[in-house]
Amino acid sequence: MASAEENSKADIAALAKGGRTNVFGFLLRLAARIPFLFIAGRYYGPEALGRFAYAILVVEFVAQLATLGLRRGLAELLSREDKPPAHVVADGLLVGIFASAIGAALLIAVPQVMFPNSGINDMDRFLPLVIFTIVITDIALAALAYRFDIASTVRARAIVEPWTISIGALLFALPFMPFYSLRDGLILSYILSMLAAMMAALWPLWRSYGLPWGWKPHPGTLVTMARRNMPLAAADAIEWGSRRLDLAILGLFASPAIVGIYYVAQQVASLPQKLKTSFDPILGPVITRNVKDRNYAAIAKQVGQVGFWIIAAQAGIALALGIPGEAVMGLVGPEFVGGTGALAFLLAAEVAAATAVVSEAALVYIARHRNLLISLGMLGIQAALSLALILAVDHLPIRENMRGLFQAAAVACALMLALGIASIVKSYFLSSLLGAPIRVLRWPLLWAIMAASMLGIVVVALPPAYEWAELALGVPMILGIYCWIIWKKGFGEDDRILFRRAEKAR
Repeated sequence: MASAEENSKADIAALAKGGRTNVFGFLLRLAARIPFLFIAGRYYGPEALGRFAYAILVVEFVAQLATLGLRRGLAELLSREDKPPAHVVADGLLVGIFASAIGAALLIAVPQVMFPNSGINDMDRFLPLVIFTIVITDIALAALAYRFDIASTVRARAIVEPWTISIGALLFALPFMPFYSLRDGLILSYILSMLAAMMAALWPLWRSYGLPWGWKPHPGTLVTMARRNMPLAAADAIEWGSRRLDLAILGLFASPAIVGIYYVAQQVASLPQKLKTSFDPILGPVITRNVKDRNYAAIAKQVGQVGFWIIAAQAGIALALGIPGEAVMGLVGPEFVGGTGALAFLLAAEVAAATAVVSEAALVYIARHRNLLISLGMLGIQAALSLALILAVDHLPIRENMRGLFQAAAVACALMLALGIASIVKSYFLSSLLGAPIRVLRWPLLWAIMAASMLGIVVVALPPAYEWAELALGVPMILGIYCWIIWKKGFGEDDRILFRRAEKAR
């Protein structure tokens, strides 16, 4: 049998392989997301974008609930169940489809929840049907990730989905397609992208697991699966909701145009978020095996290792996108530049949240109910901070046309503070449960941030005529000096395997 040290090295190697794939996927997603934001901003405008953003917010929240925590819970089921893996996956898909039907029916019956500030077209009412595609895709990709197939997630989420919505948004903006309103173009593009992503997930699922021959669904098994995953589903919904609560609260106080501007900032800032959430399927199988073996020291090491990788990557991306923030937002359209303040807070929030996310990856298997209570408390703190800061904006001596932009920055600041608190609480809680420290932060990270920031100050000091240089030259230079310091001073031998391909079997 393999020793604990050999297993630990194998786990780190598996996490590193997933990390390499995820970084590549991030670059692909970045390349595809920017065209969509450019097209949406230039052709549809902030008001139509805000309407689209709020509708998708509601639909994806219901889809998150309908997944019933199986994005992470499926790994535990596959590692424990004695029946064929294809049957376990089939059970999970069926449970998700039933939950999707309930959620879709509720939204179809009350479509005003999705479009509170605008009229409803006949086509709008049936947008919730896309919930089925989201849930099926998430469960299928979770099953593939259990077998360390992250390439399928990258293909579906970083290539097929974003490029489909970008191309669709451009086509539906063309004037020779008169059978729908322009405001529906973004929603139609979204539906197409979800359908395409589902097909890109189901094909490798079939090749990996095959058809569930001999499978017979049992109501008792399905109910047990759903009930057992309720804490996971709630934790996922809370974590997801914490990233959307800001938009939901802002929509209650600001105009659709401000919501559209904030949505663009949120989309840019959420790009590095994919780096950490895509580690969940890889961390799941590794952590569940070590929980079963009671190898808590290994869990602490893995959480700390992945946490450092994620924070190091996200901090670099946040600096590269945040320092020339005006130029980044200006790419979408001149009216979006006012969202630069919100973008800066949102990028900082992604860095602050990294420790909480990787800690939760272990807590959901060790103390799922207490983790849920902590997450609920953090959500309450975020809501309270958001409302307090928005109300504080009303007392600032600012022009009325700037008030909405200050409110957008306020909810982003509240998110950053709440996620920072969550990281501190969850990392200390996990450390006490494991009896081992969670080491995520390292001094070279601070050195790299300081060096990149000083270079960034020089870059943004260029005259307005050279704003193009902020993006074409400034972003690579900021990333370059940051990565050089992290590589030379921050990475040890265990970290360097993130960039080293496994040796081929001889």
